[in-house]
Amino acid sequence: MPKLKTHKGAAKRFKITGSGRILRIKAFKSHILTKKNANRKRRLGQEIEVSCGDIKKVKRLLGR
Repeated sequence: MPKLKTHKGAAKRFKITGSGRILRIKAFKSHILTKKNANRKRRLGQEIEVSCGDIKKVKRLLGR
């Protein structure tokens, strides 16, 4: 079985912690920020764990 190549787009979007959890950045913080309040923008900047239904797909993209 050949090695899996890392999907470079996924590698830029996901981060694997030392304990093996996969983190991602929340969406909707790139533009149209004037109508979003500061509390919402602050929450959107935080990293969150990938949902359990997507972990298998993301790990495959990351070549794990």
